Amino acid sequence: MTKRILPDVTKDTPSDQYAPIDWVGMGAIELPILLKQADGVYRIPARADAKVSLDITSSRGIHMSRLYLIAQNTLAKNEMSLGLLGQATDEFLKTHEDLSTQALVQVQFEAPLLRKALKSDNSAWRSYPVTLSSANVEGQKKYFAEVLITYSSTCPASAALSRQLIQDAFTQQFQNKSLDFESMNVWLGTSQGIVATPHAQRSFARVKVEVSATYNFANLIDLVEEALQTAVQGAVKREDEQEFALRNGQNLMFCEDAARRVKSALDARSEILDYVAEFSHVESLHPHNAVSFITKGKSLRSF
Repeated sequence: MTKRILPDVTKDTPSDQYAPIDWVGMGAIELPILLKQADGVYRIPARADAKVSLDITSSRGIHMSRLYLIAQNTLAKNEMSLGLLGQATDEFLKTHEDLSTQALVQVQFEAPLLRKALKSDNSAWRSYPVTLSSANVEGQKKYFAEVLITYSSTCPASAALSRQLIQDAFTQQFQNKSLDFESMNVWLGTSQGIVATPHAQRSFARVKVEVSATYNFANLIDLVEEALQTAVQGAVKREDEQEFALRNGQNLMFCEDAARRVKSALDARSEILDYVAEFSHVESLHPHNAVSFITKGKSLRSF
């Protein structure tokens, strides 16, 4: 039987001088990935972007199915790593050697990490949004890891204003009385003793770094959380909540403070070649957010 020839409009279309295209491919390809953690290997859902440049002006389009099959056969069947993404970009270019000089692959997923409670012996699973990517320009590859960290930020200005109100309440209660330690100690433990509390809000740090192919994104999560000190908690008993309150009180932060803390931590790590980060404090006082933005400035300018 003669094999039926199917139409191919990318070849059948007259090859006029088409304009080159920076990137063309597919976004949000559905696939599972294999993620190695300390306690084993997890298969979790993910979405991948697969793109190449279209440099040849005589071609109408690229080979979409080739990118898709490489994503399914390479990314879904091997342990996820930045190095694996680099391999995928090599395959993209190999299958488009007559069309493309650049390739890009990006995988988004939520990484399950087991985190210990602040004080108690409990632990809890947290899900961290992670994006891993690799860009390949004529065989020269770069690797990037991006994480989203949720943390608490207590306003320094609100804390100062609250302390003043507490001082005023103390003066009103004790200014005409002889100071007695026991009565003052009891009073401080009442709602009259702490008449005001500073406002705090759930906040988000989105950090993207350029690293080597062997870098583990979990190290970036640990680095940012350690710099901020107030990452949100899963398992919380009373002793954990009290420790969290103490950490918030000892780590008062405007969005500018959060940016400087993380910048200092990133600058101290030689394995981090470049970075860009955005900090959003979802204000409880205002209907808008307070935001700050930092970048090292070599190759990453924005998200």
